[in-house]
Amino acid sequence: MRRTSLFLLSVGAAVLAGSASAFAAWQPQKPIEFVATAGPGGGTDNLARAVQNIITKYKLTEQPIVVVNKGGGSGAEGYVYGKASAGDPYKVIFGTSNAWQQPLVSKVAFNYTDLTPIAAMAQDEFLLWVKQDAPYKTAGDYLKAAASGEFKMGGAQSKDTDEVLTRMIEKVGHVKLTYIPFKSGAEAAVQLAGGHLDSHVNNPSESLGQWRGGTQRPLCVFSPKRLPAGPKITATEGWSDVPTCVEQGLDIKQYEQPRTVWLPGKVTPEQAAYYVDLMKKVQATPEWKDYIEKTSQVDTFLTGTEFDNFIKQDLEHVKQVASEQGWLVK
Repeated sequence: MRRTSLFLLSVGAAVLAGSASAFAAWQPQKPIEFVATAGPGGGTDNLARAVQNIITKYKLTEQPIVVVNKGGGSGAEGYVYGKASAGDPYKVIFGTSNAWQQPLVSKVAFNYTDLTPIAAMAQDEFLLWVKQDAPYKTAGDYLKAAASGEFKMGGAQSKDTDEVLTRMIEKVGHVKLTYIPFKSGAEAAVQLAGGHLDSHVNNPSESLGQWRGGTQRPLCVFSPKRLPAGPKITATEGWSDVPTCVEQGLDIKQYEQPRTVWLPGKVTPEQAAYYVDLMKKVQATPEWKDYIEKTSQVDTFLTGTEFDNFIKQDLEHVKQVASEQGWLVK
């Protein structure tokens, strides 16, 4: 009897362990939707498609993945869509810090707490861009010209990271810029190339093609040091040749934007864990390293408590700028 009982206990434990293992190893059973909270061609869209391509190439899931753009309302459309999809693990939302910044400065129908944070996968740099034939060669020259008060600065979305940086430039450079928001950095790049703007503050990936094509060029990067050396973008220059803004008299030492991934709220811990693991697998591929190098981003991976702490710290920084601009929602 004692042996029989021990045997039954062992079998029972094995069944329970197997059940727990099967429960933990959640797998998607139908197509997955990647939701880019910006227009086509912007940094957020580029991230979603880079991740999609890597997952497809290495068959990291058996399910097909489609990327859809929901950039309306400065990205709020995508986050509201995520909120409305509570409990649905087949909607993966790609965004930036606007997930937590936007509810601070705009009356939107979501908060970042309505979503399930998966990870911050990269920190994207910002540069000050001008037309290729612009007469100013340095950020100092740009500020002198902008003192006329007629300069138009383009950016992705309003009261978001691009406009926050624009207001910082105004304050530090003692100038006034007319900020014009677009759905994505790609649109801002097109407008600058057409001569409808004097400048924009795109991420590297958003204006890579225009720099290579000779329609615009970066004056400086908002980083404490020059970007890492990589392949040349033009015949003679690459990202590491771009001076820092501090070097050129624009005293903003660092300004970066996290590239973030979310699920809707009310998904299970196992479903969230699946996507954390999936993004880690993406990040381990040579294609991801190539994407980071080509777009001159900083490779990182924040999840769990680290991601939560980062959000809280960034919110404090944004509150200060938003308060000065009178943007805070009351």
